[in-house]
Amino acid sequence: MIAVIKTGGKQYVVSPGDKIKIEKLNKKEGSEIIFSDVLLLEKGKKLEIGNPKVKDAKVVAKVLKQGKKKKVTVYHYKSKTRYQVKKGHRQPFTEVEIMKI
Repeated sequence: MIAVIKTGGKQYVVSPGDKIKIEKLNKKEGSEIIFSDVLLLEKGKKLEIGNPKVKDAKVVAKVLKQGKKKKVTVYHYKSKTRYQVKKGHRQPFTEVEIMKI
């Protein structure tokens, strides 16, 4: 069983038991999340494609942890003008485990 869900402006291909890192959601660890934006659903040999969503389909997930990704260094430089800026950024994420579709 495979589904394509949409959350945080991105799309993810998931199946039961998968652990994925998505954009940060304000949920506590151990709580459940229901994703109702299911764009595609595959059960056995039957394939349902949403227009834009599959009707009456949902994906249930459990929040495993909240965290931040590795630091990304951003460096801007312009020659001959003495302009240089160095910044760092750590993107927050939520790790979830897909329980059932």
